[in-house]
Amino acid sequence: MSVEEKLKQGPREGITYPLQVVYCGNCSMPIEYCEYYPEYEKCKHWLEVNLPSEFEKVKIGDDNPVEEEKKRQKRGGKGMIKTKKKEDGPKQVCVSRAPRGKKKSVTVVTGLSSFDIDLKVAAKFFGTKFACGSSVTGDDEIVIQGDVKDDLFDVIPEKWPEIDEDLIEDLGDQKR
Repeated sequence: MSVEEKLKQGPREGITYPLQVVYCGNCSMPIEYCEYYPEYEKCKHWLEVNLPSEFEKVKIGDDNPVEEEKKRQKRGGKGMIKTKKKEDGPKQVCVSRAPRGKKKSVTVVTGLSSFDIDLKVAAKFFGTKFACGSSVTGDDEIVIQGDVKDDLFDVIPEKWPEIDEDLIEDLGDQKR
């Protein structure tokens, strides 16, 4: 094939249009890219059950496991899916007050993520409820502007019934 033929625009001879692309039901990528997905075994199982003819084509190119290891992405990047580690520690919500400046203070809430509560949603709820600023500052920490520590003992169990009042601990005044 000459250079001019390769660079020629428009429909090519021998190809039927529109192109039909088959997508995997597990990873939602075209099936030829499934082998680069971290959970390739689940993709193969889905193909075997739903598209046996395509599974046979994938199975043919799967003979050399050493070559597959070379192709697979090994260092970070967007190709790897990171799973969040669940801590099996005690499920407890800790509420404390920290000084901010001379007369102002903030309330710090930690431990909500152990109950599988979305911290961004909780921060938005606290900001709306107490008419103040509220933000997620750490991986399991919400800072609410103002001293609303006493109100939280009633608001948290009311909003999230899975958190009992006994599971909320008052840490008092803390330094940030």
